[in-house]
Formats: sequence, C-alpha cells, structure tokens
Amino acid sequence: MEKVYKTMQRTGACSIAIGIVILVTGVAAGICAIVCGGLLLKRKGDITF
Repeated sequence: MEKVYKTMQRTGACSIAIGIVILVTGVAAGICAIVCGGLLLKRKGDITF
C-alpha cells in the first residue's frame, strides 16, 4: 500500500507542476496578444496599400 501512496503523491505533484507551467504560458501568451493587438490598432493609420 505504501508504494501506491508514493506513486499518487508523485503523480499529484507532477500534475500541479504541469498546471502551473501551462497557466504561466497561457498568461504570457495572452499578454503578448493584447500588446501586439494594441500596437496594430495604434498604427493602423500608417498602413498604405
């Protein structure tokens, strides 16, 4: 039984770590998208075709 508890502990810790990495990556991507979109809207008058 002790082996099962150790496996569950490692799996839980790994899941939390992966969740944190995904959360940070998602927030960073969202911030980059907002900044890039704002810059595009700010400079839309400079675009000539």
